[in-house]
Amino acid sequence: MNILRISVAACVLGSVPFLCQPAQGQNVSFRSQVAPILVNNCLACHGPKKAEGGYRVDNFERLMAAGESGSHGFSPKAVDASEGFRRIVSSDASERMPLEGDPLPADQVELIKKWIEEGATFDGPDPKANLATVIPPPVHPDPPAEYPHAMPVTAITFSPDGSEVIVGGYNELTLWNAANGQLNRRWKNVGQRTFALAFSPDGKSLAVGGGTPGRLGEVRVFDFATGNLKAVLGTTSDVVLDVSYSPQGDRIAIGAADGVLRIVESESGKELFAINSHSDWVTATAWNADGTKLASVSRDKTAKVFDSKTGELAVTYSGHGQPVRGIAFHPDGAELFSAGNDKKIHRWKLADGAKTAEVAFGDEVYKLPLGGGFLFASSADKSLRQFDAKTHGQIRAFAGPTDSVLCAAYHDGTKRVAGGVFSGGVHVWNLADGNAIATFIAAPGLKQ
Repeated sequence: MNILRISVAACVLGSVPFLCQPAQGQNVSFRSQVAPILVNNCLACHGPKKAEGGYRVDNFERLMAAGESGSHGFSPKAVDASEGFRRIVSSDASERMPLEGDPLPADQVELIKKWIEEGATFDGPDPKANLATVIPPPVHPDPPAEYPHAMPVTAITFSPDGSEVIVGGYNELTLWNAANGQLNRRWKNVGQRTFALAFSPDGKSLAVGGGTPGRLGEVRVFDFATGNLKAVLGTTSDVVLDVSYSPQGDRIAIGAADGVLRIVESESGKELFAINSHSDWVTATAWNADGTKLASVSRDKTAKVFDSKTGELAVTYSGHGQPVRGIAFHPDGAELFSAGNDKKIHRWKLADGAKTAEVAFGDEVYKLPLGGGFLFASSADKSLRQFDAKTHGQIRAFAGPTDSVLCAAYHDGTKRVAGGVFSGGVHVWNLADGNAIATFIAAPGLKQ
């Protein structure tokens, strides 16, 4: 199941009207006004994964360079010499950009033209930086007051005290009473879709990974006590699929659909390094107990382990033969668990990548949260299972879901387990006996 092909309607950047309205008397800002248009309309065909005509727009330096035609995309103060602009305004549908898309609105065309006439200047910090990181973080649209239909639950976690279940919604997080399934509150200014939730070790900060598929990825860090936005990290051109804090809380690992694994400082937001070892989406990340190793998995069918201080590759595991969705370190630190579309959890050695065991499921398996000495696994076979993390022996499968279980969470203090379902449901169980505590649809205002 491709969880990114879930219905999406609004374009985050395109829905912020001020991006296309320069202030009277001021020059056009590339980073605030032109770059969002390019990310929305040009990056898919002229980015690192696909560069039509040998031309890329994923950073300013490449944007201003020439493609295979030898013509520069944008030439300062020379509209007629700017091949990119000529393509944007062309009346020939076979060459007009965006190809096979609607022509750019007149106000956006005029904005780009004015920017060229003013000298096509760059007002960001680094012309070699990824274009998505240059754009100021958007203020996201409000969520719907009432959901017209349920949506897949792709991210879930418990509050630090275990009293609430936090669920990723549409441009929001929804927070529910874990004991009775009643809606407590809603947090706005969140990306269109949320695919990952992670608390800092001290429980004070909540990192929210997501964005708009194919257009924007980011991690928003909120102060959990107040709900205030603290920082926006790891901005990229496609959605963030996983985020995890180091055990010390000083670093955050970010896996995204642009194929890059990033490590940033949690306090400053500074990117320490970006690892390009994967050739496809980075779908999940995990730190070992002392934070010296960082593991990641990808749609490229591999799991990898890196030295977290240097980014140096330690081992690659290629035993799945299918896209990999989840990763976790064994409690002894010498082995790892990984799972994915081959419908199995694999156990393998850190030292040499040799497989030592496997557990079969009826369908693809997603992320692998750990807690309390247990390993949990959610699956498209409609199950959420609990294993002993040391022996990988199954303890139970929790009853109730009637659709794919896309995500899971465990709270050791309250001994509760939660699962998020493709059809929009959330299930909360008691760990001791597996009995259901609460079941609800995570769609505020939905008329059932």
